[in-house]
Amino acid sequence: MLPNTGKLAGCTLFITGASRGIGKAIALKAAKDGANIVIAAKTTQAHPKLPGTIYTAAEEIEAVGGKALPCVVDVRDEQQISDAVEKAIQKFGGIDILVNNASAISLTNTLETPTKRVDLMMSVNTRGTYLASKACIPYLKKSKIAHILNLSPPLNLNPIWFKQHCAYTIAKYGMSMCVLGMAEEFKGEIAVNALWPKTAIHTAAMDMMGGAGVESQCRKADIVADAAYSIFSKPKSFTGNFIIDENLLKEEGIKNFDVYAVKPGHPLLPDFFVDEYPEMVTKEVEKQVRTWTSGIQKEKVLSSNQFPGKRSDAAPTAKDLKQYLQQPKLAAGAVEETFKILKTALSEDIVKATQAIYLFELSGEDGGTWYLDLKNNGGSAGSGQPSEPVDVVLTMTTSDFVKMFLGKLKPTRAFLSGKLKIKGNMALAIKLERLMTQMNSRL
Repeated sequence: MLPNTGKLAGCTLFITGASRGIGKAIALKAAKDGANIVIAAKTTQAHPKLPGTIYTAAEEIEAVGGKALPCVVDVRDEQQISDAVEKAIQKFGGIDILVNNASAISLTNTLETPTKRVDLMMSVNTRGTYLASKACIPYLKKSKIAHILNLSPPLNLNPIWFKQHCAYTIAKYGMSMCVLGMAEEFKGEIAVNALWPKTAIHTAAMDMMGGAGVESQCRKADIVADAAYSIFSKPKSFTGNFIIDENLLKEEGIKNFDVYAVKPGHPLLPDFFVDEYPEMVTKEVEKQVRTWTSGIQKEKVLSSNQFPGKRSDAAPTAKDLKQYLQQPKLAAGAVEETFKILKTALSEDIVKATQAIYLFELSGEDGGTWYLDLKNNGGSAGSGQPSEPVDVVLTMTTSDFVKMFLGKLKPTRAFLSGKLKIKGNMALAIKLERLMTQMNSRL
């Protein structure tokens, strides 16, 4: 568990959907620091299958040391949001953090989703997030902390996440697109990020959807609360990120995740919008990078002379490689070395999971045409044209390509800003994006 530091003492959090589940868990975590919590939710009387109201949540918050302001808010009603914000200002003097947690879900396909349910999901998830953000932003701008956190997934365009519940996916991705837009719009003033669990989280709603016994495959909401707490402790410059709870907590030094499991040791159910195959990729990458770096001193471009302080017979480590690629001036051979990492990381399992051939048209120094075949045999990579037709063509500068590989330039943002041009199957392009992101996270 991530310990409380007291950093949120006296801060005011406006949390939608905070009467139960993840929203309440985040509220309780902050309340232990002595924070003020605005419980913006619509439940005033307990549901037979969904226990908890804004008033019972307020009692729990105050019991652990926080101050609570329960407000009846249906995020579809702009006036109710405005009224709650005004009450928060009157009682606490400002708003430091907004958590857009309220959400509606219907895991039904297009023909089985009534229009009324479509409207509900769009109104609560996307529109509600937008309206709550709009109402709080003038006050967040005055805060030294200033965070907006949306409980929404990374923008994964793998068609599998649209196929069975298109309307729900669109509604949740609308929340994520608010992050993409507002992070840029309010850069330097307000940190805007998204947080999403890697596994299913046990809540009363999950019990209703998953049935008896589903809790054994879930983690507690505490893991999301700890990840949110970590985000709130970061500066305003930490913005525009799509964060997976477990990944962030690993960076915080958490090693034992059994403490978050409802049933420690039991297999966990992956959450929506999180592909499974990148885990296989990262394991393969770790193994191949270790193998490659053990003999890399023989390569001219990465000779030991380029790594001051290392013995001439010592192989550069993955960290050395990353530092090499991060030199202010792009070193000759950097693109070639990047493709060497991609090439050595290939395996039949990765090829089977991807099934695509990519062509990179890179301009600038050390540019040219490069390919990555993740469709045939055990895969291949190199300069020039592949032997078979390509599925996706990616055009960018060599500098931006290396930045993207290092995680300094997000592929989605590169594409939206025009730095990256994509021709071909967008879903296959997203598969490559995730592969490169996972590889970078392990270097």
